[in-house]
Amino acid sequence: MNALSFPALGKYLDLLVDTLCVVDKHGHFLYVSPSAEHIFGYTQAEMMGKQMLELIHPDDRQRTLSAVDKIVAGEPQPHFENRYIRKDGSTAHIMWSARWSETDQCRVAVARDVTRRKQAEAIQQALFAIAEASLNTQDLHTLFAQIHRIIGELLPADNFSVALRDKNSAINFPYVREQVVVSFANERGNTSNKLLEQVLATGEAQLFNAAHDNQPLQSWLGVPLKSQTGLLGALILKSYSARDKYTAQSTELLQFVSTQIAAAVERKQMMARLEHQALYDQLTHLPNRTLFYDRIHSAIARAKRNSGVFALFYLDLNKFKAVNDNHGHAMGDLLLEQVARRLEHCVRECDTIARFGGDEFVVLLENIEQAEQSHCVAEKIRQSLGKPFQLAGITLEIAPSIGIAHFPVHGDNENELLRRADEAMYSDKQRE
Repeated sequence: MNALSFPALGKYLDLLVDTLCVVDKHGHFLYVSPSAEHIFGYTQAEMMGKQMLELIHPDDRQRTLSAVDKIVAGEPQPHFENRYIRKDGSTAHIMWSARWSETDQCRVAVARDVTRRKQAEAIQQALFAIAEASLNTQDLHTLFAQIHRIIGELLPADNFSVALRDKNSAINFPYVREQVVVSFANERGNTSNKLLEQVLATGEAQLFNAAHDNQPLQSWLGVPLKSQTGLLGALILKSYSARDKYTAQSTELLQFVSTQIAAAVERKQMMARLEHQALYDQLTHLPNRTLFYDRIHSAIARAKRNSGVFALFYLDLNKFKAVNDNHGHAMGDLLLEQVARRLEHCVRECDTIARFGGDEFVVLLENIEQAEQSHCVAEKIRQSLGKPFQLAGITLEIAPSIGIAHFPVHGDNENELLRRADEAMYSDKQRE
């Protein structure tokens, strides 16, 4: 049987799903089979004579040149992978089997499009990473930072925002990162907000690309965060690069991952609610006994280590029982809430106020230089709580009884300090 000539083989090459490429020693395409258009987006005619490096993803050019050197040196590369930029600006992942023809002074290679495989692998890795982050991160902000990093490995995400609905359906932004600041007139107030509104209104992904005069293309992508309980919020991504503009493929990818993100967010929110219920008083939202004991243990350890001083206040509200008896427990609850807010204004953010139950509160003042400083804070509390409370059209007046204990003078453990402060508080009450 006579061997088939090259022209005769050509009609069979045209049937290949993979693409045959011939490149000269200067990196120009001499020949590509017709399937190249499905992989690269360019027709045969458009690719002939085109410089290979012009199509390679910028981040992969140096690595590709190193592989070319090996091929020209006579070392075939059967499974080399890199990324090309398609004609439409999207990215194609290519696996090459290439070798050098010394006789013809050219590289002969077969290109296989592995984009779907790479995306499937990347999505699977992202899903595992998101699930792991939801278990290991301590709070929502840290979770969102991790998610931002994970999404950034899939899509352009230098500009990344998370919008969440609260229990009253108000929108807040717990995480916003904008690394690139290039904006059209009123862009932030118009396009981004409108995109978010459309995502939340429709519960569907929204993609928008636009270019204004003398400014680069801007691309927005928004997807909803849906859980079994409803619409939690949305993710908003923004790109300023024509090469990295979002596509329908980007939308599909982010939508798929967003389901896992929504589950992670909902889980973290649930854990935060449970933790708050376990550690905070549900009426005043102040730390409860459990959290207070954790704080004072830490304070004692720090004070012992640094030879420091701190103060512990124990206080209750005189005439509080009369408020409950004369105006009802609902009024008493309103009063306790307002007392908590006034106490917060009397101390620093680093101090701890806890509700022990009923009308009893404790205050932990750390990092004081001298014990006498605590008496100034106690006087500030007396004056603040001594002012009338206006609640539901009723004027109420109370006064606190305050007992103070100091570490280490009055004790070196929480039980001794609380006992001494409680005794001092009752002594103060008897003087009323």
